[in-house]
Amino acid sequence: MKRFIHLTAFVLAALLLLAAAGCVKQKDSGETSGTTAPAEKTSEEKTSEEKTSGESGAALTDGVYYAAVTLTGGTGRASVASPAKLVVSGGKITATIIWSSSNYDYMIVEGEKILPVTTEGGSTFEIPVAALDTALPVTGDTVAMSTPHEISYTLLFDSSTLTDESEEAP
Repeated sequence: MKRFIHLTAFVLAALLLLAAAGCVKQKDSGETSGTTAPAEKTSEEKTSEEKTSGESGAALTDGVYYAAVTLTGGTGRASVASPAKLVVSGGKITATIIWSSSNYDYMIVEGEKILPVTTEGGSTFEIPVAALDTALPVTGDTVAMSTPHEISYTLLFDSSTLTDESEEAP
């Protein structure tokens, strides 16, 4: 299982590096060579519609959705329930993350400390998600050890698995 997690993390890292490096150079005329898309906008340039659309390009309307979520990082002992519930309201996505352990007493997402909604059945948090198909670095504080420890993780919400609430929920 650890080998699979390491392989998955390696593949994701390689894809992120390729995307960050850019695969083509632009000609002076503004055309791109090859078949890759033009450079992406920075997060400041993206509209709220683009931030909630993910790779599929279709903007999410307000509502409740489910999407597969992948957790990487940490010791490999923790996991999160997948698919995760996503609530879209006013162009903003909030994900419900349910940890395999009830020992997480807070999470830090984009610099914001978030407390659990409940710790019964696993620590449950409602966290902001800037965009689908984009690595989201998070920190989880666990009290399972003799002293509390903050552990770094990455969450990735897969837009290709997106279903809305009207479809059969998990």
